[in-house]
Amino acid sequence: MHGEYKIPGGKLVVVDLDVEDGALRHVRVAGDFFLEPDEAFLALSGALEGAPADTDAAGLGARIDAALPEGTAMYGLTSEGVGIAVRRALAHATDWTDYDWQLVHEGPQEPALHMALDEVITTEVGAGRRPPTLRVWEWGAPAVVIGSFQSLRNEIDPEGAARHGIEVVRRISGGGAMFIEPGNTITYSLSVPDALVQGLSFADSYAYLDDWVLGALGDMGVNAWYQPLNDIATEAGKIAGAAQKRMLGTEPGSGAVLHHVTMAYDIDADKMLEVLRIGREKLSDKGTKSAKKRVDPLRRQTGLPREAVIDRMIDSFRTRHGLTPGKVTEEEMTRAQELARTKFTTSEWTARVP
Repeated sequence: MHGEYKIPGGKLVVVDLDVEDGALRHVRVAGDFFLEPDEAFLALSGALEGAPADTDAAGLGARIDAALPEGTAMYGLTSEGVGIAVRRALAHATDWTDYDWQLVHEGPQEPALHMALDEVITTEVGAGRRPPTLRVWEWGAPAVVIGSFQSLRNEIDPEGAARHGIEVVRRISGGGAMFIEPGNTITYSLSVPDALVQGLSFADSYAYLDDWVLGALGDMGVNAWYQPLNDIATEAGKIAGAAQKRMLGTEPGSGAVLHHVTMAYDIDADKMLEVLRIGREKLSDKGTKSAKKRVDPLRRQTGLPREAVIDRMIDSFRTRHGLTPGKVTEEEMTRAQELARTKFTTSEWTARVP
């Protein structure tokens, strides 16, 4: 069995192993990480030999920590990261490079249609009818996108939304409300086969699927990092939030994950505060007294036009994983339009949590 795991912000760990009588055997750990002293490298594989095959990543990491020589220094590597690579080997997880990725970046669409496209495209990926897809959104109207489980009345000031002509839509993933203005927002979706995140915990999958964009931001001079559970942050503040939805397939080994991210290129904080009900409780764990200070837009941090930021992100993904231009098919668009009409623009869905 073979498993690979790129540690977020770190290096690649590769593990090859067998399972005999419910235990790990012939374990071989490799990668492009840095490790001192040399004896510690032998300890990595030795610590895992004979471990029960159902040991979770944290337990495998603990075995490694107990076996490492005193004073061991690891760079781009963590003990639990090795454990995750083992779990991915056992789960027969795939890697980014196992797929032919497709880019969808089309003209502006209405907010409800974007919600529907996410559902349709991810369903198609899970069924094997569409390759894994990076879809970059263009917004046709301002909006607030609330999470699947949020209360409409608790999150939105209806008078403020009406005054500014802002549509409220509910997405299929969890998480918090996102304030959207077309020229001030960068949004993308990754629709990926479930096999890509096999062996990862729910939390680890966020970091794993966000890692490429951290590299893209770094190439633009933005020192950004993943902040659990679902934020991308810098020293100046949060710049993006992610959300996920797991979509089960009908056949063994099928299914897909929708991972979408909204980034603040610029923001009208005064308008946002007139539309969103952002309470003191929500801000209390962020170490700040003002919602305005929670988001630090990419425009200021990069000095680049929005279109240039998007182009550089796409180029970065293409360099890392490969990317072929594509489009939403006619059949997919027809289904998405119907879904927008029957679900995402209805009060039954938008106000399903009043």
